[in-house]
Amino acid sequence: MNKSIVKLLTDFGPLFIFFVVYYKSDKNLITAIPPLIISTLVAVLIVYVIEKKIPYLPLIGATLITMFGALTIFFKNPIFLYLKPTIINIIFAAALLIGKLILNKNFLKSFFKNSIKLEEIGWDKLLYRWIGFFIFLAILNEAVWRTQAEEVWVNFKVWGILPITFLFTIFQVPLINKYKKDEE
Repeated sequence: MNKSIVKLLTDFGPLFIFFVVYYKSDKNLITAIPPLIISTLVAVLIVYVIEKKIPYLPLIGATLITMFGALTIFFKNPIFLYLKPTIINIIFAAALLIGKLILNKNFLKSFFKNSIKLEEIGWDKLLYRWIGFFIFLAILNEAVWRTQAEEVWVNFKVWGILPITFLFTIFQVPLINKYKKDEE
């Protein structure tokens, strides 16, 4: 199977399964969480089998989904699952910020070093934009789950965050083009 298809399935398959089970179970979040956890762990295992390593982001995501999903099921309280996107976005923003300000390392540059070549000022601008974006997503998630019904939050989680992230990424192309290093 094509690697890009496998990546697509492992990245979005668990979310799709969660969404389908949620609606098939009469919008029961507690029923939809175990398939989400299991499919996420299977996806990480598939990535490991194919690449012989587990990238950090899927590992962090799987750990948080398992932890917050288990807490949601154990306490029968969806607040734990609602908080997961907020916490993961704050962790990403904090990691990028701490990397830059304390460790003097641009983790975004380290992560994309093989696919994007930018001048340092371009990397720094891109880094701070992503930090701001992760903070924005955390605040947006908080606003949605605190003011809307569970079904609205589920739809936002499945159909809102991804397009917002895609649009944000598209809007970074002019910055990337502006600071792209000439190939020597």
